Amino acid sequence: MTTPKNALTIPGLETVYDALATAIDQAGQDKAELFLVKLALLNANALANPKVFDAHVQAALRDL
Repeated sequence: MTTPKNALTIPGLETVYDALATAIDQAGQDKAELFLVKLALLNANALANPKVFDAHVQAALRDL
């Protein structure tokens, strides 16, 4: 998978990571999975491209 020209910078990725970690903590352990599914669906809708979303899913699954 190639990096798009409008990819986030390292500081931008750190900001997103911090926001995600905070939101997962706010959701709580019992709702974290539901939160992540809802977030994934919202982002898939924003991408508007199922093939790109699937590529992201596959990339995220690597090296777990």
